[in-house]
Parts: sequence; structure tokens; C-alpha cells
Amino acid sequence: MPTLKRILVTGGAGFIGSHLCERLLSENHDVICLDNFFTSQKSNIAHLLSRPNFELIRHDITHPIWLEVDEIYNMACPASPVHYQFNPIKTIKTSVMGAINVLGCAKRTRGKVLQASTSEVYGDPTVHPQTENYRGNVNPIGPRACYDEGKRCAETLFFDYHRANQVNVRVIRIFNTYGPRMHPYDGRVVSNFILQALRGEDITLYGDGDQTRSFCYVDDLVEGIIRMMNGPDTFVGPVNLGNPDEFTIAQLAQKVIELTNSSSKLVYMPLPADDPMQRQPDITLAKKHLGWEPTIALREGLQKTIEYFDSLDLSQYRKPTPHTAHGAAS
Repeated sequence: MPTLKRILVTGGAGFIGSHLCERLLSENHDVICLDNFFTSQKSNIAHLLSRPNFELIRHDITHPIWLEVDEIYNMACPASPVHYQFNPIKTIKTSVMGAINVLGCAKRTRGKVLQASTSEVYGDPTVHPQTENYRGNVNPIGPRACYDEGKRCAETLFFDYHRANQVNVRVIRIFNTYGPRMHPYDGRVVSNFILQALRGEDITLYGDGDQTRSFCYVDDLVEGIIRMMNGPDTFVGPVNLGNPDEFTIAQLAQKVIELTNSSSKLVYMPLPADDPMQRQPDITLAKKHLGWEPTIALREGLQKTIEYFDSLDLSQYRKPTPHTAHGAAS
């Protein structure tokens, strides 16, 4: 019989975090969801509140918290340009101070802690596809640096705590992920295209639409995250988690138009600053060490995501705050 654990998920009411909480609860673990609800929605975890093994704490991870837990999944941080550029100082504090706080908790409890890092640590890559030993091409003073460099610093902290204090860590690098519970106004390319298509509006492409992304359905990602946490202590990462199938942004737009039977037309706008032209994970390490690779094709995942967005009452969601991030193909 598997060992039941007490698990903390920071950012647990967010898009990926809520799916992770749901999966861990299905395995009968005690789950503590911690979130400050800056970009997340309580509706994402409302269906979990009645579960006896689920607890919700409203808390900002930039402040210390003392909990007795066996494992920590650190998922807390605004992850789309619309949100992380709204308050860039807060974004980098969430990555850096949040990492310090969860690492301190894991050190004290002798628990295991996983950092949700990002493909953005590779910046606008000069290596394609991206392998974990590629050190990246990041602009440290650009408008995206609060997120990119914040996550890079968090990785540094994780490995320093691992080397200096023997904290049991894991580091994953998440590539573009989509699925139900994405915030409809998060400014990401999948949510933007689906909302525009469902409304019959023009679909906005930035640049010439030839920039590429690799889209991983959220259920596949959660499986990879859990395998990494439960994997051998000899493999701490970093490891890429994403779908290696590569599509241009224009191809994604055409698929969304087809699946929604929309009359939307494509329109083109200037490319925003520091927007990467290519993004594709090399998942060789994930296959080797975790036996993991995605199983859900883009068409299937988009159909599920479109059904979700079509069911939403958009009046229940806050529209974007002022920002300069429109158009990032994230």
C-alpha cells in the first residue's frame, strides 16, 4: 500500500496547481493548498473544499510559513506576461523569496521540495531543441526578466540548498502547458486564440506567426511532475517537461479556428520585446529517468480546452490589469 503523505502545494489554486492538488487528493494524500489568489481563482479548487484531506490557506509565499509537511510542490508565481509584468518587482520576489521560504521549510522538516521552473530560463534560445545543459540566452534587463531571471535565481537557490544543506530537491522546467482552468484573460496564446475564435473576433498574431511553441496538455504535465517528485534521489534535475511536438503560432491559430468552426480571420501585429522565436523541449532525460512522455495530442487537448472556455461565465473573471505584454506568444 502506498505511503500517504502530507503535501504542500504553493500556488495550488492556479491553473497547474489545482490539477496537481486534484491528482494528489485522488491518491488519498493530505493536501494543503496555499495561494494568495493574485492570478488564480477560488473556483479552480471549489470542488475540493469539502474533501476531508484538503486544506486551503490564503497566504503570500514571499512571507515565511511554518508547516509540518513531507513534500512541497512550489508552483507559486505569475506565469504569463500579462500578469508577471503588471508588478515585476513582486514577480521576482515571489520566485526568489518564495524559493527561500519553501527551502527553509523543507530543511527544517527534512522534507522533499520540488521547484516549478520554466522553459523561459532558456530565453530566446540559440540551441534548438533546448536541452537541460543549455545555459540560455536571456536579457537580464528586459521586460520579461522579472520572470526569467527570477526563475533562474530560484534554481540557483535550490541547488545551493541541496549542496550546502543536503535538502532533498527536485527542479523541473515547464514548457507551454494548456488545458481547462487556464485564466481566460492570462494573455497566453492558447487562451487568447480560443476566446477570439469563440467570439468570432479576428485572431491576433504577433510577428509573422512563424515563431514556434510546443504545447503540453495539463494532465500529461501533472503526471511528469509527480513522477519527478517520486523519482530517485539521485536525479534531482533540472528536467524538461513539455511536449516535443512543435507548431508555429499560425498553425495553432488555424487549428483553433477549425475546432471552433469560427469565422475568425488572422491579423498581424508587431512582435513584443524579447519574445522567443523558438521553444521546443528535448525530453530525453525525462524519458530516461522518469519513463515519461506526453500522450495527449494537440487536437485532443484543444478540444477539451475549447469545451471548458465555451462553458465559462466570463463576468466572473477579472479582465487584464494595465500592462505592456500583449502579444507575447507564451
